[in-house]
Amino acid sequence: MTGNREKYICLSAMLRAREAHMLDRAKAEHMVDAATIEDAAKMLTDCGYEDLSGRTTPEINHILALYKEARINEAASLCPDSETADLFRIKYDYHNAKVLLKSEAMDMEPDRLLSRAGRVSAERIAGYFRDGQLVMLPRPLAHAITQAREILARTGNPQAADFVLDRAYYSEALELVRTLECPWVSGYVRLLIDGANLISAVRAEKLGKDESFLEEVIVDGGSVSKNAITAAGDAASIAELFAAGGPLRDAAAAAAESLDGSITTLEMAVDNAKVEYLKSGSLISYGPETVVAYLAAMENEVTAVRMIFTCRLAGVPGADIKERLRDMYA
Repeated sequence: MTGNREKYICLSAMLRAREAHMLDRAKAEHMVDAATIEDAAKMLTDCGYEDLSGRTTPEINHILALYKEARINEAASLCPDSETADLFRIKYDYHNAKVLLKSEAMDMEPDRLLSRAGRVSAERIAGYFRDGQLVMLPRPLAHAITQAREILARTGNPQAADFVLDRAYYSEALELVRTLECPWVSGYVRLLIDGANLISAVRAEKLGKDESFLEEVIVDGGSVSKNAITAAGDAASIAELFAAGGPLRDAAAAAAESLDGSITTLEMAVDNAKVEYLKSGSLISYGPETVVAYLAAMENEVTAVRMIFTCRLAGVPGADIKERLRDMYA
C-alpha cells in the first residue's frame, strides 16, 4: 500500500472538502430544536441533502437511501483500490441476501428493501437468487447464501441464517483489509467486529442463551479472539476483556450496566467508539484512510438525519431525540 498512497491524493482532497459541510453535533441539535420540520430541512440542505420539507417517513427513508447509495457508488468509481470502497459495498451485498432470503420465506416482494450500494446490483442479485444462479455471485457470498438458505429451510429460524451471513461478511472484510495492507483500516474492521461481539455477548446473556449460542454468534478476527470470548463464560467477564484499554474501554463499562437495563446504552457507546476511531485518522492527509473515514461518517450522518426527521414526524420530544443522538464525526 505504501507505493499506492499517492493515487489517493485527489480523491482524499475532495472528501476532506466535503467533510467541512458535514453535520456536526451543534447542527444536529439545531435541527432538533428548529420551530418546524421545514426549518430543520432548510438547515440540512446546507449539508448537501435534498430538501426533505413536506416528506413522509417512507419518502424520507427512500431519499436518504438514494443519497447514501450515490456517495458509496461515487467513491467506488473513483477509488484507486477497489478493496477500499468494497469494505462498504459488501455490507450491502449481505444486506440484500438477508432481504431476499426472508422475502422468499415469507412470499413477499423484496424490491423496496434492496440496496443499490452493493458490489452486485440489486437487480442482478435478485435475478440470480430467483433463477438459482448463485454461482454467478462472488464465491463467498454465494456459499453463505446457500448455507443460510439451508439453515432457514431446516430450522425456520431467520436469526440463525443471519448469523451465517454476518460471519461471511466479516470474513470478507478481513480479507479485503489484508489485501489493502493499511493498519488503520485493519484496526477499524477489528473494531467493528469487537463492537458486534460485545453487543452479542450482552444480548445473549440477557436472553438467557447458553454457551453454544455464544459460540454461534461470536465472530473471529477482532482484537479479542473468539476463543477468549467464549471461554470467558458470561457477559461481565467478556466486558472485562475489552476494559483494559483500546477504543471500547467506555463501551465495556456500559456493557456491565446493560445487563440490568437497556442495551441501548451499550449500542450508543459502541457507535461513539467507532466515531472516535474515525476521528483518529483525521491527521492522515491522503490514502485509503480518508475514504473509509468519510464513508463511515457519511453512513452515521444519514442514520442521524433519518432519526431526527422520523422522530419529529412521530412527535417525539426534542430532549428524547437528543438523548438518542450518537457522537458526530464533524
